[in-house]
Amino acid sequence: MPVWLSDQEYAVLRAACGQMMPSDQGAPGAEEAGVADYIDILLGAFTIDPPRIWAGGPTSGRMGGDARFASFHRLSRLDELAWRMRIEGSQGVPEREFNGPVIEGSEQRRRLRDANEFRELLWEHCCEGMYGAPEYGGNRNGVGWAYIGRDGDVQPRGYTDAQVSQP
Repeated sequence: MPVWLSDQEYAVLRAACGQMMPSDQGAPGAEEAGVADYIDILLGAFTIDPPRIWAGGPTSGRMGGDARFASFHRLSRLDELAWRMRIEGSQGVPEREFNGPVIEGSEQRRRLRDANEFRELLWEHCCEGMYGAPEYGGNRNGVGWAYIGRDGDVQPRGYTDAQVSQP
Protein backbone atom coordinates (compact mmCIF):
# COMPACT_ATOMS: atom_id res chain seq x y z
CA MET A 1 0.00 0.00 0.00
CA PRO A 2 1.46 3.38 -0.95
CA VAL A 3 2.03 5.85 1.88
CA TRP A 4 1.66 9.07 -0.13
CA LEU A 5 0.90 8.34 -3.77
CA SER A 6 -2.40 7.09 -5.18
CA ASP A 7 -2.41 3.49 -6.44
CA GLN A 8 -2.21 4.74 -10.03
CA GLU A 9 0.65 7.17 -9.29
CA TYR A 10 2.49 4.42 -7.43
CA ALA A 11 2.10 2.05 -10.40
CA VAL A 12 3.54 4.69 -12.74
CA LEU A 13 6.44 5.31 -10.34
CA ARG A 14 7.19 1.58 -10.10
CA ALA A 15 7.24 1.30 -13.88
CA ALA A 16 9.48 4.36 -14.26
CA CYS A 17 11.89 3.08 -11.60
CA GLY A 18 11.92 -0.30 -13.32
CA GLN A 19 12.97 1.38 -16.55
CA MET A 20 15.74 3.29 -14.78
CA MET A 21 17.06 0.23 -12.91
CA PRO A 22 15.80 -2.94 -14.58
CA SER A 23 16.46 -6.46 -13.33
CA ASP A 24 18.97 -8.12 -15.61
CA GLN A 25 19.98 -11.79 -15.77
CA GLY A 26 19.58 -12.39 -12.07
CA ALA A 27 20.82 -8.94 -11.02
CA PRO A 28 18.30 -7.14 -8.83
CA GLY A 29 16.65 -3.99 -10.06
CA ALA A 30 14.38 -1.31 -8.67
CA GLU A 31 11.49 -3.73 -8.20
CA GLU A 32 13.44 -6.18 -6.04
CA ALA A 33 14.97 -3.38 -4.00
CA GLY A 34 11.66 -1.60 -3.35
CA VAL A 35 12.90 1.67 -4.86
CA ALA A 36 9.37 2.97 -5.45
CA ASP A 37 8.58 2.27 -1.79
CA TYR A 38 11.58 4.39 -0.76
CA ILE A 39 10.42 7.34 -2.89
CA ASP A 40 6.80 7.02 -1.73
CA ILE A 41 7.86 6.89 1.94
CA LEU A 42 10.07 9.98 1.48
CA LEU A 43 7.17 11.90 -0.09
CA GLY A 44 4.91 10.82 2.77
CA ALA A 45 7.52 11.26 5.52
CA PHE A 46 5.26 13.57 7.52
CA THR A 47 2.33 11.14 7.56
CA ILE A 48 4.34 9.02 10.03
CA ASP A 49 5.25 10.06 13.59
CA PRO A 50 8.11 10.66 13.95
CA PRO A 51 8.76 11.52 10.30
CA ARG A 52 10.96 9.04 8.45
CA ILE A 53 13.78 11.49 7.81
CA TRP A 54 16.64 10.50 10.11
CA ALA A 55 17.05 6.92 11.26
CA GLY A 56 18.55 6.37 14.68
CA GLY A 57 21.97 4.95 15.15
CA PRO A 58 24.82 4.46 15.40
CA THR A 59 24.18 0.81 14.51
CA SER A 60 21.53 -1.03 12.52
CA GLY A 61 21.93 -4.38 14.28
CA ARG A 62 22.79 -6.15 11.01
CA MET A 63 26.44 -6.66 12.02
CA GLY A 64 26.14 -6.45 15.78
CA GLY A 65 25.09 -3.73 18.14
CA ASP A 66 21.55 -2.57 18.76
CA ALA A 67 19.05 -2.22 15.91
CA ARG A 68 18.80 1.54 16.31
CA PHE A 69 18.13 2.40 12.66
CA ALA A 70 14.59 1.10 13.11
CA SER A 71 13.79 4.08 15.38
CA PHE A 72 13.55 7.47 13.75
CA HIS A 73 14.56 10.72 15.45
CA ARG A 74 12.10 13.48 16.14
CA LEU A 75 12.92 16.62 14.21
CA SER A 76 13.55 20.01 15.76
CA ARG A 77 11.16 22.76 14.70
CA LEU A 78 13.77 24.15 12.29
CA ASP A 79 14.59 20.72 10.83
CA GLU A 80 10.90 20.02 10.28
CA LEU A 81 10.45 23.37 8.53
CA ALA A 82 13.45 22.70 6.25
CA TRP A 83 12.31 19.18 5.33
CA ARG A 84 8.70 20.22 4.77
CA MET A 85 9.94 22.92 2.39
CA ARG A 86 12.04 20.35 0.50
CA ILE A 87 9.15 17.91 0.18
CA GLU A 88 6.04 20.12 0.11
CA GLY A 89 7.29 23.53 -1.05
CA SER A 90 6.44 26.80 0.66
CA GLN A 91 2.67 26.72 -0.09
CA GLY A 92 2.41 30.48 0.49
CA VAL A 93 3.14 30.06 4.22
CA PRO A 94 5.14 33.14 5.32
CA GLU A 95 7.56 31.23 7.58
CA ARG A 96 8.44 29.00 4.61
CA GLU A 97 9.13 31.93 2.28
CA PHE A 98 11.91 33.76 4.12
CA ASN A 99 14.09 33.21 1.02
CA GLY A 100 11.21 33.56 -1.43
CA PRO A 101 8.62 31.01 -2.56
CA VAL A 102 9.55 27.35 -2.94
CA ILE A 103 7.56 25.69 -5.70
CA GLU A 104 5.59 22.49 -5.41
CA GLY A 105 2.35 21.02 -6.62
CA SER A 106 1.18 21.95 -10.11
CA GLU A 107 4.28 24.03 -10.88
CA GLN A 108 6.55 21.11 -9.99
CA ARG A 109 4.44 18.80 -12.13
CA ARG A 110 4.77 21.24 -15.04
CA ARG A 111 8.54 21.40 -14.64
CA LEU A 112 8.92 17.65 -14.21
CA ARG A 113 7.32 17.10 -17.60
CA ASP A 114 10.71 18.09 -18.97
CA ALA A 115 12.14 14.61 -19.45
CA ASN A 116 15.74 15.50 -18.64
CA GLU A 117 14.96 17.06 -15.28
CA PHE A 118 12.61 14.24 -14.37
CA ARG A 119 15.11 11.56 -15.32
CA GLU A 120 17.85 13.21 -13.25
CA LEU A 121 15.61 13.46 -10.21
CA LEU A 122 14.27 9.96 -10.62
CA TRP A 123 17.79 8.54 -11.09
CA GLU A 124 19.03 10.21 -7.90
CA HIS A 125 16.17 8.80 -5.85
CA CYS A 126 16.44 5.39 -7.52
CA CYS A 127 20.09 5.21 -6.43
CA GLU A 128 19.19 6.22 -2.88
CA GLY A 129 16.42 3.62 -2.80
CA MET A 130 18.64 0.91 -4.29
CA TYR A 131 21.71 1.35 -2.07
CA GLY A 132 20.55 3.22 1.05
CA ALA A 133 19.71 1.74 4.43
CA PRO A 134 16.62 -0.52 4.22
CA GLU A 135 14.98 1.34 7.11
CA TYR A 136 14.13 4.12 4.66
CA GLY A 137 11.97 1.76 2.62
CA GLY A 138 14.28 0.71 -0.23
CA ASN A 139 17.17 -1.75 -0.63
CA ARG A 140 14.76 -4.49 0.42
CA ASN A 141 16.62 -7.33 2.15
CA GLY A 142 19.91 -5.63 1.26
CA VAL A 143 19.71 -6.69 -2.40
CA GLY A 144 21.44 -3.52 -3.61
CA TRP A 145 24.36 -4.03 -1.25
CA ALA A 146 24.62 -7.73 -2.10
CA TYR A 147 24.65 -7.00 -5.83
CA ILE A 148 27.69 -4.70 -5.55
CA GLY A 149 29.45 -7.06 -3.17
CA ARG A 150 29.18 -4.95 -0.02
CA ASP A 151 28.01 -5.93 3.42
CA GLY A 152 26.17 -2.65 3.76
CA ASP A 153 26.43 -0.80 7.02
CA VAL A 154 28.90 -2.76 9.09
CA GLN A 155 29.04 -0.76 12.28
CA PRO A 156 30.15 -1.49 14.93
CA ARG A 157 32.58 -3.86 13.19
CA GLY A 158 33.64 -1.40 10.49
CA TYR A 159 36.01 -1.84 7.59
CA THR A 160 39.81 -1.99 7.64
CA ASP A 161 41.86 0.67 5.83
CA ALA A 162 42.74 -1.89 3.15
CA GLN A 163 39.08 -2.71 2.49
CA VAL A 164 38.17 0.91 1.78
CA SER A 165 41.38 1.81 -0.07
CA GLN A 166 41.20 -0.80 -2.83
CA PRO A 167 38.44 -1.60 -5.33
